[in-house]
Amino acid sequence: MENTKDLAFDTFCKLLLHTFISQTEHTSRAERKRRDSFGMFDGYDSCSEDTSSSSSSDESEEEVAPLPSSLPIIKNNGQVYTYPDGKSGMATCEMCGMVGVRDAFYSKTKRFCSVSCSRSYSSNSKKASILARLQGKPPTKKAKVLQKQPLVAKLAAYAQYQATLQNQAKTKAAAVPVEGFSWGNYINSNSFTAAPVTCFKHAPMGTCWGDISEGVRVEVPNTDCSLPTKVFWIAGIVKLAGYNALLRYEGFENDSSLDFWCNVCGSDIHPVGWCATSGKPLVPPRTIQHKYTNWKAFLVKRLTGAKTLPPDFSQKVSESMQYPFKTSMRVEVVDKTHLCRTRVAVVESVIGGRLRLVYEESEDKTDDFWCHMYSPLIHHIGWSRSIGHRFKRSDITKKQDGHFDAPPHLFMKVKEVDAAGEWFKEGMKLEAIDPLNLSAICVATIRKVLADGYLMIGIDGSEAADGSDWFCYHATSPSIFPVGFCEINMIELTPPRGYAKLPFKWFDYLRETDSIAAPVKLFNKEVPNHGFHVGMKLEAVDLMEPRLVCVATVTRIIHRLLRIHFDGWEDEYDQWVDCESPDLYPVGWCQLTGYQLQPPAPQSSRDSQSSSSKQKKKAKSQQYKGHKKMTSLQLKEELLDGEEYSFLQGASDQESNGSASYYIKQEP
Repeated sequence: MENTKDLAFDTFCKLLLHTFISQTEHTSRAERKRRDSFGMFDGYDSCSEDTSSSSSSDESEEEVAPLPSSLPIIKNNGQVYTYPDGKSGMATCEMCGMVGVRDAFYSKTKRFCSVSCSRSYSSNSKKASILARLQGKPPTKKAKVLQKQPLVAKLAAYAQYQATLQNQAKTKAAAVPVEGFSWGNYINSNSFTAAPVTCFKHAPMGTCWGDISEGVRVEVPNTDCSLPTKVFWIAGIVKLAGYNALLRYEGFENDSSLDFWCNVCGSDIHPVGWCATSGKPLVPPRTIQHKYTNWKAFLVKRLTGAKTLPPDFSQKVSESMQYPFKTSMRVEVVDKTHLCRTRVAVVESVIGGRLRLVYEESEDKTDDFWCHMYSPLIHHIGWSRSIGHRFKRSDITKKQDGHFDAPPHLFMKVKEVDAAGEWFKEGMKLEAIDPLNLSAICVATIRKVLADGYLMIGIDGSEAADGSDWFCYHATSPSIFPVGFCEINMIELTPPRGYAKLPFKWFDYLRETDSIAAPVKLFNKEVPNHGFHVGMKLEAVDLMEPRLVCVATVTRIIHRLLRIHFDGWEDEYDQWVDCESPDLYPVGWCQLTGYQLQPPAPQSSRDSQSSSSKQKKKAKSQQYKGHKKMTSLQLKEELLDGEEYSFLQGASDQESNGSASYYIKQEP
C-alpha cells in the first residue's frame, strides 16, 4: 500500500483546488461558474457569495439551473426515478453516463448530472470521465468526452463495482446483531487498546494495511445534517481499534461530542477526493456551519500535507475477502470425537475464511465442525494415507453429486524438515498443549513418528491404552515444546494425572520412566516480530467450541506463544495459542465478515461461575458439543465400531500448518 503523504494536495487538491475561489462580496461571472466544484450544494455556498446571475446564451453549459425544491439531488445511476406526479422524466449525463431525473440535472438543457460534469465537458483540458479517474487514470490534454459508444462498457464496470458493495452489505446484514455490546463503547469506557490489523496476516487487509493510523482523513456520510439527501463530510481518525476507527468531523477541533466509530473497511468510508470524482455533495455538519464563512479555504488548509486512504482501498478490501475454498469441496479433518483420526467432511459454508464442515456421513447436516481454512486440522483428501495417520473410512462409497475434492495447493504448507539425521523417536518426552484442555501445557510423550515430520503425541497420565486420544502435531508445531520450557518461562506445567511426587521435577520423572527428552535442537526456534502486547483486545475463537468467536484479551506473551483470556469468563477457559494462529482476528472482524460475535459474559453469568462450573459451560455453548475429555472406557467403547483403519507410511505433499516452535530461553 503506497504512502499517501501530501495526498490532500495530490488526490484532493489536484481534482478540486483548480476550481476553488475566494468568497468575496463581488464575485465575477467567471468565478461564479466555478462555484460548487468542491461538491457542495450550490445553495449552501450561495449564502456567503453574490448570488446575482449573469445572462448567457442558450448554448452555454456553464450556468447552473436551480433545483426544484421537491426533488433531491440525484447522484446515482442504474435506478429509475419519477416526478412527484408519477410521470417518468429521465436523462443521461453526456459526460459520465449517470442516469437520473431530468429536472434534477444541471444546466439549462439538462445534459449533465452535476456541476462537475458540466465544467469537465466545457473546460479546455477535456478531463477524463469519472470512471477513468476512479481507476486512477490521470487526465490528459487528449482526453475526450465520453460519447454513446463507450457508455455501455462504463456502465457495466460501474454496475460491477456497485454489485460488490451490495454483496458486502448483504453479508453484513446477515450477521446476527449482539444487543447491548459495542466494541467502540467497550474500548472507550475502559481505555482498552486493540491489536493492530497488521498482527493478523491471515485476516482481510492483514498484509496491506499500510499507513492507516491516527490522523488519516476520510470522507464519510454527514449525519449532522437536515438535508433530505445523503451528503458527506471529511473526518479524521482519532483512534484505531483493529478495523474500527473513532472518527471526528473536520471543524470540530477538540470537540468530541459527535465522534463516532466506524469500520474502516466499510462501504461508507472513502478516500479524500471520492466525493469530487463521484459527484457527491460535501456539506459541513449543522453544528459547526457558523464557524467559517469560507469552508473551501478551511479544508484546503487542513488537508494540505494530510494522509488519506489509497484510491484503490475498497478494491483491496474486496480482493482480500475472496476465499479459495468453496462449498461442496471435500477435505480430511480431525474427528472431533476421536482426535487420533481424521474423517472426510464437506464444506457447507465459508464466512470470512472460516469453514463450516459437515462430516460426510451426517444425513441431517448437524454433525459439523468449524475451523479456519488455514487450520492445521484440515488436509486434502488422501493426506492421512500418505503419512500413515489413522482415518475413518466413510460409509459413503461414492461421491455425492456436486461434491469434489479440494485441490491440495489450497492448504497451508508445513515447513520442510530433515528427518534423515537425528530426529524425534517414539518414547521421547516433551511438553505439549493439551488439545482437550487448551489452558494447560502438559507432560507428553511421542507415541508414533509419521511421515513428513508429523508426530502422534500422547498426554501422560490420561491416555487410552489403544492410543485413541493421541493427537497429531507437526514437528514445527507451535503447540509442542522441549523439556523445561514451562519452568524456564515460569508457566505452570501440568504433571501426569495421578503423579504423586509434587512439585514435578523433570529430572526425577525421566529417571523414573527410563525415558529421554527430545533434543532441544529439533524444535523450531523461529520467533516472528508479531506485534502483540499484553492487554490488547481482539476477537478469538473458543477452540473448545470452535463455532464461537468471542471478545478476548492477550494476558501473557512467551516468545510467540500467547495466552488468550475470554472477557467475562474464568481463567480456566483461557487458551494458549500461537501468535500466527488463524483463530485470532482483529477487533471488527466479525462485523466486517458477517460472523456472530460473542460478547463478554454479563455480570449474572460471572456470578454463576463461582457456584457451578458445569452450568457456566452450558451457558456458554448451547449447540456445539466438540472437544470433551473422555474416559478411556468411553473411548474404547466408541472405537468398537470397526471403522478405523491404519495405513502404512508413505510420501505425500507436505500440507498442514506451517507455524514453528519456540526458544526455551526466557526473554528479558
